[in-house]
Amino acid sequence: MATRYFGQPIKRNEDPRLLTGQATFTDDVHLPGMLHVAFVRSQVAHGRIRSIDTTAAQAMPGVVAVYTAADLGAYWQPGPLLVPPPPIQDLVFNPRTQVPLARDKVRHVGEPIVAVVATSRYIAEDAAEQVFVDLEMLPAVVDLEQALTPAAPLIHEDLAQNLNAHVIQRKGDYAQARAQAAVIVKRRFLYDRGTAAAMENRGVVADWDARNQQMTIWDTTQAPVFIRNGLAAMLGLSEKQVRVIAPFIGGGFGPKIMMFYPEEVVLPWISMRLGRPVKWIEDRLENFYATTQERGQIHWAEMALTQDGRVLGVHDTFLHDAGAYAPYGLTVALNSQCTLLGQYDVPHYYTEFKSVFTNKPIVTPYRGAGRQHGVFVMERLLDIAARELSIDRVEIRKRNLISPDKFPYSNDIIYQDFKPLVYDSGNYLPALEKACALIDYEKFVQEEQPRLRAEGKAVGLGLVTYVEGTGIGPYEGAKVTVEASGRVSVATGIGTQGQGHFTSFAQIVADQLGVTPDKVRLVTGDTTEFYWGAGTFASRGAVVAGNAINAAALAVRKKVLKKASDELEVDEDDLELVDGTVRVKGSPQTAIKLGELAQRANPMRGAVKPGTEPGLEATDYFGPERGATASGVHAMIVEVDRATMMVEIKRYVVVHDCGSVINPMILEGQIHGGVAQGIGNAFYEQLVFDENGQLLNASFMDYLLPTTDTVPRIETDHVETPSPLNPLGIKGAGEAGAIPVGPLFAQAIEDALNNEIEILEIPLSPSRLYELVSAAEKAP
Repeated sequence: MATRYFGQPIKRNEDPRLLTGQATFTDDVHLPGMLHVAFVRSQVAHGRIRSIDTTAAQAMPGVVAVYTAADLGAYWQPGPLLVPPPPIQDLVFNPRTQVPLARDKVRHVGEPIVAVVATSRYIAEDAAEQVFVDLEMLPAVVDLEQALTPAAPLIHEDLAQNLNAHVIQRKGDYAQARAQAAVIVKRRFLYDRGTAAAMENRGVVADWDARNQQMTIWDTTQAPVFIRNGLAAMLGLSEKQVRVIAPFIGGGFGPKIMMFYPEEVVLPWISMRLGRPVKWIEDRLENFYATTQERGQIHWAEMALTQDGRVLGVHDTFLHDAGAYAPYGLTVALNSQCTLLGQYDVPHYYTEFKSVFTNKPIVTPYRGAGRQHGVFVMERLLDIAARELSIDRVEIRKRNLISPDKFPYSNDIIYQDFKPLVYDSGNYLPALEKACALIDYEKFVQEEQPRLRAEGKAVGLGLVTYVEGTGIGPYEGAKVTVEASGRVSVATGIGTQGQGHFTSFAQIVADQLGVTPDKVRLVTGDTTEFYWGAGTFASRGAVVAGNAINAAALAVRKKVLKKASDELEVDEDDLELVDGTVRVKGSPQTAIKLGELAQRANPMRGAVKPGTEPGLEATDYFGPERGATASGVHAMIVEVDRATMMVEIKRYVVVHDCGSVINPMILEGQIHGGVAQGIGNAFYEQLVFDENGQLLNASFMDYLLPTTDTVPRIETDHVETPSPLNPLGIKGAGEAGAIPVGPLFAQAIEDALNNEIEILEIPLSPSRLYELVSAAEKAP
C-alpha cells in the first residue's frame, strides 16, 4: 500500500540549499560587463521640480550614463492600476499611480528622480550625490484627518481634493439595530503605519541580449508572470522575448507583489539602451522610503447590543491612508471593511471609508492586508461592551458566533474578489473552547491572576478571534512530468518566499504518483518554465496552486495507469502506484518502474496509435469560485513591568482552522512567523513621520523589530473544517498569525493593568503605555 504524505510533518526539502548558501537570490546574479544603478531620490515629501543638473555626475570616472524622466521619452508613463475597484454602487474612485522617475513634482520622500549608471554601486552612489535637483518645497499632507479639508494642499492637482476613493456598503439596516439596542458602545480607533522589513530587500537585474532579442530579468517579485507581461508591453517586446525569474526571495509579505516599482520599469529600459546587464539592489534606508508600507487607518465605530450581549449591528466609518499613489486599488481598505465582522453573526452593518492621498510612501498589502484593522475594531468593541454589560469576554464572543448550520454564511457586502463576501465553511466554537482550555482560562482568571496580583505582579490575559479570507482567484496552473529517470518535475507560475512550497507541493504530487517527496523537483517563479500564473499573495499559494498541481498530477496518474494497463495487459483498476513503480495489486512482482514507463511513452522509433500523446505529462489549472475563509483564536498571558512599561509575554496560544493541512510542521512555521510580525506590529514597530512628511526612524536603530528574546514559544493546535470550494479542502494560512495580535495585546495589557486604561490604538510601546497610564492617573 502506498504511503500517504499529505498531512505529514515532513522536513522542508529546500532547507539544505538555504542553510548551506546554495540557493540563488537576486543579488547572487553576476553577469559579465554588468553595470550598477543608484537612484537620486527626493529628500522632501512634497515639492515641484524646477531643474535637474547632472553635469558633475556625468563627468565622474566610471559613470556610464545618467537618466532623468526627460530621457525616458515616450517610455515615461504612469504605472498601471493593478486592481480595479469592485462593482459597488455609487463608488467614487480616483486612480493615481506611480511614475518611473519624478518629472514635474515629487510626492513622497524617497521617490526616484534620477538614475545613475556606473561600473560599480560605489561609484554610482558617489555620482548620485553630485546630482543637483532644484526643488520648490510645498506644504506636505501628513495628517490623515486634515488631508480632505479645504485648506489641505493638493497632492494631485488635477483632483478637487486628496480623495482616492469613497465607498459605502450596507448589510441590513443599522438604524433599526440602533433603535432596538439596549446598549451602544462607540469609540475612535487608530491603527498606525508599519513596514514589512523583509530580511532581503528588493532587487532587479536586467540583461538585454541584442543578438537573440531576449530580455532576462531577475526580480524579487511575488508575481513573475505579470511582471513579464507588463514589462513586455512597456518595452514593445513579445512576451516570449521576456523571461522573468523570481529566484529564492528572503521574505515577500506583500510589498513584493506591488508592481510596477519604478526600479522594475527603469532597469530593463537602461539595459536595452546600453546593451549591457544592469543591477540595482535596494539598501535598507531605501527600503524604508521606496518599498510600499501599510496599516494607516482611523476608525469611528459603534456597536449596538441587547442587554444580554447580542450584537444587533455595527456602524463603522474610517479613513484609509493610501500614500502618494494608489496602484493597488482598494484592496487593503476593502479587506478592513469585509473582515471587521469576523466570526460573528451580525445582522446589521453600515461601513463607509474614504481612501486618502497623503505625502507618504505608497500603501499596498502587507501580511494581513487590512484585515488587522477590521479585527482590531470589532474585538475592541466587544471587549468594551463586555465590560459595560458585566459579561465575561469569552462568553460575549460565544453568544455571537456564527453557528455551523448557517454555513455558507453571506455577509452581503462585496469582497476584494468582486463577489459578495461568503464564508464557505467553519465551526468556530470548538476552536474557541480549545484555546480557552490550552491557556487554562478559568484557572488563570479564578486562581492564578488573583495570586499573582497579590504578589504585586501586573498580569493579564487576552483572547480574541478572527477570520481570514484566503485562496482568492483568478487561477494558477501547473505542469507535472514523469521523467525517464523516474523522477517527477513540477512547474508552476507562482513564486516562493519561504512558504515551504518545494515540500508541501511535492507531498501532493507524491501521493498521486506513488513516489517519495524527495523524488519531486519543483520549479517556481520562472516564466520560461510555466507561462501562466497570478502570483503568491493573499494566502492563496497552497489553495490555488496546490489544487492546480493536484489536478495536473491526477491527470498524469491517469496516463500512467492507462499506459501501464496496456504494457502489463491488466485492467487499470487492478493497478497501484507504490515506491516509484506501477504494480498489480496482490502481485507486486508484476510491475514496471515509472521511469521505464515514461521511456515507453516517448519512444525514439516505431508507430503509435493515432491520437497518442507522448510522455507522461499533463498541464492543468485551478480557479476557485470564491475565496475560502480560514479562522482561528489567539490567546496570551502577559506581565507588565509598571516601572518600565515593558511587556513580557508569558504564554501564547494559537488555535487555527485552515481546512485540510498539507504539512503541520510547515503550517506551524507559517503561524509562528505571522505571530512574530504581529507582535512587532502591536508593540514595537511604528513608522513615525513629522509634519513635513519626513520619516524620523528609518533605521533598525530606531525602528524596533521583535527579536528572539521577545517572541515567546508559541503553542499551536488546529481544528479542521475542509473547504468545499476545492478538491483538497484547503484554506490559506499565510497571514493568520499576524492578523489578531493588535487587539490581543490591547486586551491583555488592559487586563494586566486592571483596566486602568482603555487602549484604542496600535502600535503600542513602553513609552506610549506610560503616557496612557499617566494621562489616566491625571484624569478626573
